[in-house]
Amino acid sequence: MDFTDYEALILDWDGTLVDSQPLNYRCLAETLSLYGIALDREWYRSRLGTSGSDLLAELGVTVPYGEVLARCGELIIGSVRTLRPFPVAVGWVEAARDHGLRCAVASGGGGPVVRAGLEATGLERLFDVVVTREDVARGKPAPDVFMEAARRLGVRPARCLVVEDADEGLEGARAAGMDAVDVRPFVVSAW
Repeated sequence: MDFTDYEALILDWDGTLVDSQPLNYRCLAETLSLYGIALDREWYRSRLGTSGSDLLAELGVTVPYGEVLARCGELIIGSVRTLRPFPVAVGWVEAARDHGLRCAVASGGGGPVVRAGLEATGLERLFDVVVTREDVARGKPAPDVFMEAARRLGVRPARCLVVEDADEGLEGARAAGMDAVDVRPFVVSAW
């Protein structure tokens, strides 16, 4: 990857840095089952990149969103040591750092889950900034998480390169005025 035109590399967490979507699905499905709701796997897969609260709203169910998301987050954190980083994405971060770029995570996921995952995988050492859904007003495809990451890094959006695995994230990065790379052709998920 050529970093010549950039000062920062911003990566999504779920499905970009780590193969977390199977775990995320299992934990949300288990949590929703407590309310008698079955979560269709293909429906979920078609909405990768959508934040948990937005996902529940799209599902159109009447559940206590805060409780569901908290329980799901607890289940994920309890299994976070099973997460496996995608070597290609980690390699890009390491190469970017070697080229003097600042690096950030910009995720639609919850802060406690993302930070626990970074710690469990040992990836926290690679990032200067972590921005999650709680840090911004709107989730992806809005550009908010990317704009906030650039602001915290002190880098103009046009000098940031984003790596994403979801159409919503790619759309959000471009809306922020950033170039974006789709990681999906480069990673193989257990999903």
